[in-house]
Amino acid sequence: MAATEKNQVELTQAKQLNHVPWSEEYEKMISGMLYDSHDPSLAAARFKARAWAHDYNTYFPPASSNPNFDSLAAERLERLRAILGHVGEESFIEPPFRIDYGCNISIGNRFYANFNLTILDCSLVTIGERVMLGPNVSIFAATHETEVESRRQDIEYGRPVVIGDDCWIGGHVVILPGGDDW
Repeated sequence: MAATEKNQVELTQAKQLNHVPWSEEYEKMISGMLYDSHDPSLAAARFKARAWAHDYNTYFPPASSNPNFDSLAAERLERLRAILGHVGEESFIEPPFRIDYGCNISIGNRFYANFNLTILDCSLVTIGERVMLGPNVSIFAATHETEVESRRQDIEYGRPVVIGDDCWIGGHVVILPGGDDW
């Protein structure tokens, strides 16, 4: 069930993240309230994230630059920091990598994700330090009401996902949001 008021704890956490598209609908989204996913500021942020993902997923350094794994890792880290809310040191995500917004994702130091990570971050997704993900992992903060009317109106909500330190998550795992009211 969606929240009925803004969550000040989640909003405070979001204020510490980079690249956030602040608006009334964003605040409702982060708070777990029903929100309009077609709001222009949210649609623009998703479009930006899709364009970023296309570039990230298709980039490889030219041979003329004498690339190696270390130079590729440094380049990818900078690219991740251009869209994600927070990225710790020595973090690496293999492409392809898909996101809804990116700004709502916080990853700790020494995070590694193998190929084909998908994060639907319409709520905060916080991943601890030294976390490793196998291939084809999906993390979904997005959810919908079971009643059809809100889905017909393109209204949805999300719940946060938190993954602690030192977790290893094997391939093909789907992580859904949790909460006290589930």
